[in-house]
This record gives sequence, structure tokens and C-alpha cells, in this order.
Amino acid sequence: MNPTEAFDSLASTLVGLPISHVWGGYGSAMFVEIGDLTPRSRRDGSPGNPEGVVSLGIKWSWRIEDQIAIRCGSWSKEELWEPAFETLRGAQITRCELFGALPEVVVTTETGIRFLSFATTDGQPQWHMVDRREKSARWFTVREGQLHLGDGTEPASA
Repeated sequence: MNPTEAFDSLASTLVGLPISHVWGGYGSAMFVEIGDLTPRSRRDGSPGNPEGVVSLGIKWSWRIEDQIAIRCGSWSKEELWEPAFETLRGAQITRCELFGALPEVVVTTETGIRFLSFATTDGQPQWHMVDRREKSARWFTVREGQLHLGDGTEPASA
């Protein structure tokens, strides 16, 4: 199965699953945790953000939109982020798909809210999706303009 077929297969299994947790990382990095959550601890032993059975992470350049406007994006004032994150939490996924000549990802909820990666700088789109439901995790990223499927151990590409 090629990476696109594997992604399409994964995407179809996300329909009906909830977005269980949404959180911001360093800078404008954003993470969406899908399905059942597993608690995680930070290096110092304090509680960390839980991990979904599937995770979508975007390093930078993302946006959350509804049917008529962009609610916020990675360049918006941070005080707009949390209200937009709240529109995703608990929502059921109705679609997950790739778009663009260089693969970007969009997740759509039953309320019509869409979360998109949307790179605006040179290089590659800066997103990854991890499926942890099988024995070995599957990591989807973009490398050299193509969807890449790996196991998460590969070094990051620029």
C-alpha cells in the first residue's frame, strides 16, 4: 500500500471519532488528539498532555475556520486560540483529507469547523499524523513534496 492509500485508509477510520484534546505546544505548534486518551508525564514527572490513539501535529502555519470565516490561525493573537480550540474539543470528525499540490491536511467536524495545515514559508508542509492503533505506530509526514509514511524514527526533514 502506498502512502496515499495508507492515509486514505487511516482517514476513513477517523470518521465518527471525537477530537478528545487540543493543545498548543512551543510557539505556534498545535496538536489535536483523536479518540481514547492515554495520560502522559513530563520529564520532571508532572502531568503532561494526554496522547490520543491518533495525533495530528502542526509545527506552524495552521488555521481553524467555520463556514463563513477564519476563526483564528497560527498568526492570530493567542487570546483567540483557546476559544477556537474549544470549538474542536469533543466534536466528531466527519472528514479527514489531503489537499494541495504539496500535501496539506484538513480535518472537518460535524459542526462544519475545519482545522487545516497551511504552510506559508519555504520548505515542506510542517505537519505529521501518528496512528498508534497498531503494534507499530505509523507516521505520516511530507518529504520532498510527497506524502511519506514512516515509523517516526526518521530524522525530520527541512
